[in-house]
Formats: sequence, structure tokens, C-alpha cells
Amino acid sequence: MVNNDNTQENPTNTRLCFDNAVVLVTGGGKGVGLGISLRFLEAGATVYICGRSAPESLPSAPTQNGSNVAQFISADVRDLDQAQAMFDQIKTESGRLDVLVNNAGGAPPADAATASPRFTASIINLNLLAPINLAQMANTLMQDQASGGSIINIASVSVIRPSPGTAAYGAAKAGMVNFSSSVAVEWAPKVRVNAVIAGLVRTDQAELHYGDEAGIEAVGRTIPLGRMAQPQDIGDACLFLASSLASYVSGSTVTVHGGGEAPAFLSASNANNE
Repeated sequence: MVNNDNTQENPTNTRLCFDNAVVLVTGGGKGVGLGISLRFLEAGATVYICGRSAPESLPSAPTQNGSNVAQFISADVRDLDQAQAMFDQIKTESGRLDVLVNNAGGAPPADAATASPRFTASIINLNLLAPINLAQMANTLMQDQASGGSIINIASVSVIRPSPGTAAYGAAKAGMVNFSSSVAVEWAPKVRVNAVIAGLVRTDQAELHYGDEAGIEAVGRTIPLGRMAQPQDIGDACLFLASSLASYVSGSTVTVHGGGEAPAFLSASNANNE
């Protein structure tokens, strides 16, 4: 019997080893990014995270050799100079970059009919232009490495369903999926590029979107696997895509959403109630 409830410990590090890998996770100190960082730390990677401000505590994970702690770089991913300085620092300190996970992003709710052009531009900048620029910088480093590298772009279910209240965000994430498949062709064979469509994820700010515990559990019941994702679930997908197990996977989009959301007509229909 397969146990789908991997919300707590997942012995990923016993199956995949990243002891010699250098990984950058943008926005890797909280939310989905934290889950991704923890999975790579558990697998032994040297993990850099970035953000405009440092997290209260750096992500860390126990390994066979002790505790593996992420390294923080202060950088606004929207600022080209700060982004380039971040990659320069990683190259100076570690000599290489094997994996980039473009995770930083997000958007507050806004009515598409009244959102200002400035607001829309800021959302597109953070969720599309910034990760494109970071991917380009990472590719420059990886093309010079004998082993190349892997770039993983974190998208959203907003790509595959309507995104009312966050239309610009959904459009930007859809752009990232197309970008991923396009540059997977351009940057091959040295660099593999893939996207992950993350479903509804229970983060430390889940109550802002789904309400109290009862609301979160109710949302989880609408998902075929019976729960919202944990950040580490997204991390597991990234770990696979960055590993040698995915050495022939590029230009792909992996959907991690627990089976999706049941079509509304299934609960509205009374065809089977007679």
C-alpha cells in the first residue's frame, strides 16, 4: 500500500545525494522556498538563499555529518546589479552553481479592472522578468561548467486554471512555463530547464488565504489526495528534477497539486441523487 501522507519526515536524503552540489533558492527562507531549501539541505547540498531581508533563523537540516545550514545573501531579485553580485559571490565562495530554483514571487489580491498599470508592472517584474534575468545569469555560469546545471522555475496552478483576483500573477507564471520550455531548447545540452506547477500549499501564512484550521481542512477535502501540499512536497519535486534521475528531463512541467481541484459541477449536480 502506498502512503500518500508524507507531510512530516521524508527520507529523501537517503535516496538522493547532493553532497557536492551548490544550490540557490530564491526566497528560500520562508513558505514554499523554505520547504525547497530544507530538502536540498537534507540531501547534503550547499544551499544559498536570498531575499530582501534575512529570515529570523536560517534554514538548517540534520545530516549524517551534522547540521547543514543555508547561507543567506541579501538581494532584491528585481535589481539587476544586486542579482549579478549574488551570482558573483556564489562563484567566488563555492566556485560553481549546480542548481537554481526560481521560487521568489507572489502577489496581493487586486481587481483586474481597476489595478493600476504600475501595480501590474510590479507583479510582472517580480514573477516573470526577475526570474528570467536570474535564469540567464545562472545559465552563464552553468555553461562554463563541465557538468552544466539545472534550472527549476516554480509556477502555480494559476497557470492551468482561472486566477481571479491575481490575473497578472497568473499571466506571469504562465509566461514562466513557456520560458522554461523555450530556453530548455536554447540552453541544451549543458543546462536543463524545467517548471513546477505548485498546487495549494499550506504555508505559515495559509490562514490569510484559507481562513482558520477548519477552513484549511475544508479546502484540503476538495483535493483528491485529501490535503493541501506541504512546502516540502514541492521540494521533493525540485530534488528529483535537479538529480541525475531526471538527467533526460528538460523542457517539462511537473504538476504537484494532489490531483487538482474537483470540478465544481460534481458538487452542484443532482444527477445521482435520485
